[in-house]
Amino acid sequence: MSRFWSPVVGTLSPYVPGEQPKLQNLVKLNTNEHPYGPSPKVLDAIRAACDDTLKLYPDPSSDRLREAIAAAVGAQPQQVFVGNGSDEVLAHAFLALLKHDRPLRFPDITYSFYPVYCGLYGIEFETMPLTADFCIDVEDYLPARHGQAGAIIFPNPNAPTGRALSAAEVERIVAGNPDTVVVVDEAYVDFGAESVIPLVSRYDNLLVVQTLSKSRSLAGLRVGFAVGSAALIDGLERVKNSFNSYPIDRLASAGAVAALEDTEYFEQTRKAVIDTRSRMTAGLQALGFEVLPSAANFVFARHQSKDAATLAAALRERSIIVRHFRHARIDQFLRITVGTEAQCDLLLQALQSILKA
Repeated sequence: MSRFWSPVVGTLSPYVPGEQPKLQNLVKLNTNEHPYGPSPKVLDAIRAACDDTLKLYPDPSSDRLREAIAAAVGAQPQQVFVGNGSDEVLAHAFLALLKHDRPLRFPDITYSFYPVYCGLYGIEFETMPLTADFCIDVEDYLPARHGQAGAIIFPNPNAPTGRALSAAEVERIVAGNPDTVVVVDEAYVDFGAESVIPLVSRYDNLLVVQTLSKSRSLAGLRVGFAVGSAALIDGLERVKNSFNSYPIDRLASAGAVAALEDTEYFEQTRKAVIDTRSRMTAGLQALGFEVLPSAANFVFARHQSKDAATLAAALRERSIIVRHFRHARIDQFLRITVGTEAQCDLLLQALQSILKA
């Protein structure tokens, strides 16, 4: 602590990202990165962009990238906002759209950055408990049960549970709150959930946030985006241009455009993750784990008799890293990223050995 800190700094509880350990022969299943590298076309595009133009600032509007995103998701470029990863997009949304007189509403078990943003921006919030089987209860987000919220945000699929609402259920929340901004965080949507981007043209209170870090294998480039009405996008742009006019650099833009255009590679690697998830789930269940239904690139599982922290530590001794959250209701769960087939085999073999011991 420093006497030079501003008053807000001492009150913050910063987000704790997943560990990035430096271990040899590591099986890294803790941060939901894609197990397969980016499209070769991405690497070619980045190499081609490594030229004399790097002396120039990038396009502050990222027009080419916005056009590529719009084409990929079925929107108009003016409905698209881009940022340095979806975390930055979300940060701007919290300040531009989610700070109101009434509290912001989101699930009690969800992406742990949400309360961090609330602390940073001085936003009051209230959490709605997930159901006994860790689902979002749609009724909790309708005014009839708890009154009108200042704004609403939730991931779909939710993190860290992996459970997803249908598009119809999300639409009930959006339609039921016509005077409230609803932000749907679709970081993992490509692994088995329904995107609600098609609803944006019908509901001016809906903002959908996605990232290229997960299903497009670009966690290292930091590119995220939002799709919403022109008025919502304008609010985000006003905050962005009061913070950083150039969030997307030339290399990131080139790589992102190439990733969005290579649909064949995207579908191939997405399917590989989904298939491995099914195999991993079956293997964990055979070892006595309860595995929540997942529409993401990870599973959320707890063993019927073995302590989660003990299992995580035993896996680490074998150079396999998974995520354990020491939070109420989920402290006996492990969040396990879906890796390659080979990584899945190593995980299941290690757990079998640990459980036998």
